[in-house]
Amino acid sequence: MTDNATTTIVSTPLTNADRCDRCGAAAKVRATLSGGGELLFCRHHYNAHESRLVEMGAVVHA
Repeated sequence: MTDNATTTIVSTPLTNADRCDRCGAAAKVRATLSGGGELLFCRHHYNAHESRLVEMGAVVHA
């Protein structure tokens, strides 16, 4: 008998109240970090940090 556990990340949709953690503009992207934290980015700051987020294994929800 095998135990196939699956982890599902459920992300609530971004709203107008969600703001970029860098500049306070409307958030367009949520990045969930492997350690469980999350960061919100406007499109500009996401583009600036995308490569590092990928290196860190972040799950991105746009």
